[in-house]
Amino acid sequence: MRTISGSCFHGLVVAASLAAIACGGGGDDSTSGTSTGGATSGTTGGATSATTGGLTTGTTGTPTSTVTGDPTGASTGAGTGSTGAVTGGSSGSTGGASEGTSSGSGSSSGGQESPLSFFVTSDTSPTGDLGGLAGADQRCQDLADAAGAGAKTWRAYLSVEKGPDDLPVHAKDRIGAGPWFNAKGVMIASDLADLHTKDGDHTLFLDEYGAMINGQWADSPKPNEHDILTGSNVDGTLLAGKTCADWTSADPALFAQVGHSDGLGPNMNDAPMYRPWNSVHESGGCNDTAPKGGAGRIYCFAAD
Repeated sequence: MRTISGSCFHGLVVAASLAAIACGGGGDDSTSGTSTGGATSGTTGGATSATTGGLTTGTTGTPTSTVTGDPTGASTGAGTGSTGAVTGGSSGSTGGASEGTSSGSGSSSGGQESPLSFFVTSDTSPTGDLGGLAGADQRCQDLADAAGAGAKTWRAYLSVEKGPDDLPVHAKDRIGAGPWFNAKGVMIASDLADLHTKDGDHTLFLDEYGAMINGQWADSPKPNEHDILTGSNVDGTLLAGKTCADWTSADPALFAQVGHSDGLGPNMNDAPMYRPWNSVHESGGCNDTAPKGGAGRIYCFAAD
């Protein structure tokens, strides 16, 4: 029997290995495939899909991300491919994400709309002259804009005796259909019917920044300012003669109907007569909103 020397045996092993590689036995297509021009996945191997948008550098190997460069920032797991190396931005994504990350945040504008659709005004008025409905609506719009919710159409919750065509306008008919959310993102009411069954609540009826309104609740700051101008009945309809001449007068002989934002009476009294958020009693006079616990605040609702 012929004995093969160590050096010869090693040579045979190397030669055999080279032959195997030349025949295609040394690679694993499932993990090391290369880019094929125009393919929808962008690879020939086991990558789930190639990044086609927002990628900062080209790729010819095995991308592992599943981002497609959707302009909304959403990942769909399907690429558009390219003719050669993936260069990024081919499907309209404007984000500049690195490989394996999404280029968007879920919104094409990159921002998030405020949930705010209801608030009690943070500012006050010394009299019942609010500049009519138009002036009150503009007040709501300006405050909402300052709080980051100005893209919505805002309306004051106020009734008047003579609106367009000299017909009455009811507060409930001015504010849309709901639902409405306060500055904390908490739902005030789902619709008009729900809204007009509510009682005042100092933890829900907040201003546009989420601050509570001074009232009769425990440890509230002073002075009491829970009387909110509405000129309305509990059902949201006009209460005639209680609108400070449709919110244009500071006459001490005229009065306005108010509700309680905290749903409480003196000394935290929660008797039913004190609970309505929109209609409890008349003010002390249109010349001065402070007596009886007011500050000339109003309710504002997003009508769209």
